[in-house]
Amino acid sequence: MTSKVEQLAARLIRNFNDVPLEHERRDPLYDTQCARLGVGTAAQKLGASIDIVAPGKRSCPYHFHHAQEEMFIVLEGQGSLRVAGELLPLRAGDVVFIPPGPDYPHQIINDSDAPLRYLSASTREQPELVEYPDSGKYQASVTRPDGTRFSVRQRAENDLDYWDGEP
Repeated sequence: MTSKVEQLAARLIRNFNDVPLEHERRDPLYDTQCARLGVGTAAQKLGASIDIVAPGKRSCPYHFHHAQEEMFIVLEGQGSLRVAGELLPLRAGDVVFIPPGPDYPHQIINDSDAPLRYLSASTREQPELVEYPDSGKYQASVTRPDGTRFSVRQRAENDLDYWDGEP
């Protein structure tokens, strides 16, 4: 390949079979291997990741986004989508659409005895506010112009006064 072709490929193409996976684990419920696919690409408004959830585990806490919309494509295995207080069955080939807002808090659960592999795609709307109904947490995040991500997590009972720390 020429230098220009290599540069284009590096900015525009990711193969989820070739990316190094990070292991995220928090016993007793969470165990997933994942990779953020859009990092270092030309993507400005889309994010993508690959996740492999261990048997009997969950990928992330039950949550909903105020800004971002998500889509999940189940590639291998089966499990459940915990959404809006219900459990919906998932299997390979299913495509899940989750709009932003409090009507569809969601979580993917592997309740089978084999790995569950799925691809996530999302808008990268910012700033983003995420709520976690099980724990009562909120997360606010934004990506700064230099590419660093700034996030804070809080609970409503730890709310600061508007004037706190101001001169």
